[in-house]
Amino acid sequence: MDKPLIAAKMPAQVNLEPGQYFWCACGKSSNQPFCNGSHRGGEFTPVIFRIDQKQEAWLCQCKQTKNPPYCDGTHKTL
Repeated sequence: MDKPLIAAKMPAQVNLEPGQYFWCACGKSSNQPFCNGSHRGGEFTPVIFRIDQKQEAWLCQCKQTKNPPYCDGTHKTL
């Protein structure tokens, strides 16, 4: 399995409203950290997650996190 592209070596701070989101797992999306369909034809698929309450989150953009879609600090070691 190939590794995803590193979109950025820092997380994205986002304010999320309740609803369903698609986090880009391939690193190709031009709408980081969210999926725009650029993964089609590849081995990666977006991570679907749901937010029940409005909240601030730090979403991974290096695509190496062990806790997708959330940043776990892995970008600091790349």
